[in-house]
Amino acid sequence: PRYRPDWASLDARPLPAWFDRAKVGVFVHWGVFSVPAWGSEWFWWHWQGQHDAAYERFVRRRFPPGTTYADFAPRFTAHDFQPRQWAQLFQRAGARYVVLTTKHHEGFTNWGSPVSWNWNSVDTGPHRDLVGELGEALRESNLRYGLYHSLMEWFNPLYLADKQSDFKTQRFVLKKTMPELYDLVLKYKPDLIWSDGDWEAPDSYWNSTSFLAWLYNDSPVKDTVVVNDRWGRGCSCHHGGFYNCADKYKPGTLPDHKWEMCSSLDKLSWGYRSNMSLAEVMDERSMIEELVQTVSLGGNYLLNVGPTKEGMIVPIFQERLLALGRWLDTNGEAIYESQPWRVQMENTTEDTVWYTSKGPVIFAIFLLWPQDSVLRLSSPIPCPGTQVTLLGFGGTLEWQQHPGKGMFIALPYMLPSPLSSQSGWVVKLEGVK
Repeated sequence: PRYRPDWASLDARPLPAWFDRAKVGVFVHWGVFSVPAWGSEWFWWHWQGQHDAAYERFVRRRFPPGTTYADFAPRFTAHDFQPRQWAQLFQRAGARYVVLTTKHHEGFTNWGSPVSWNWNSVDTGPHRDLVGELGEALRESNLRYGLYHSLMEWFNPLYLADKQSDFKTQRFVLKKTMPELYDLVLKYKPDLIWSDGDWEAPDSYWNSTSFLAWLYNDSPVKDTVVVNDRWGRGCSCHHGGFYNCADKYKPGTLPDHKWEMCSSLDKLSWGYRSNMSLAEVMDERSMIEELVQTVSLGGNYLLNVGPTKEGMIVPIFQERLLALGRWLDTNGEAIYESQPWRVQMENTTEDTVWYTSKGPVIFAIFLLWPQDSVLRLSSPIPCPGTQVTLLGFGGTLEWQQHPGKGMFIALPYMLPSPLSSQSGWVVKLEGVK
């Protein structure tokens, strides 16, 4: 069937299956904001949109008088950007897809956009097609490629004029936003479009539904492409493909629509900050906890890093990503291609247990090792033939049926202490209801 350019028709499109199976992705925020590398990727807005005193002071101290935001672009060099190394790192992190900022709200494009003259990574700064280079490397590593794209640009005169007219005119959309979206799809054939910057104007201003109808009906990626829900004011959590709802969204209960939780390793920013401290970086335990909580509630986990202006992913981010990958090497069976179970979590025990399932197999994921090495589960109903194993550990585990309901599982005795260095374990249950 052909999709009509209206939400009733577009929302009825089934989500391509690869996205739900993937579960884990890496988000990359990279652009001219990586040059001041201070505050956040909203640097330009805080500095010259809001005239925030701290940002004005920062620029006065660090840059010559009269510096403009455009002056940062030549310093966005990407000298150390090695797309294959990025791809290998993301693959080792256990990611199945990667989403790169092709253009943030600053309007600078990380490819040679034909409608962003001199404000793109080919004409200035790196003099490279960053979107294309990363895409090639990811595809060599069999990773899916997503493109983040901001519909709006804070200081684009065409956008400001449309805004002035209360979005009754559409010059910015027709001359800038839509030509770039079509260009990205035709040039790079993305697996995912991660739209943003939609909150000021309605979807009718952005022409979102006609773009999505073309994307689903006639584009080169019509059968595989996945999109999010940020296509105009009020669309979030209501229309589009999967739902983001809000940054770092945690639904609390099982949603009835596929969703994604985006989170950032730097707790205070999505873009790189040169003054980031260790305490501001998510630790391994919080990362695993977010992943497990998200997947058990049917979501995907998209974890963000901000590279430096030279294109380096700093060692602390690499370390966290590799820790995630090691955890997934052992426990990925409970994550990838899994489905929510009839119970998503229980904390009737002292510690919270999260569940996922694959057909008849149930996985119980616990983040704290019980002090007596006995895991108490109240939700699964065992039968005499029930088999219990701990992922990453050989042999089956002894268990007993709990007199009330559920089961007690004897975990292996660990020396010297309960795997203190690990953040979370998975018990695999076969033959339970």
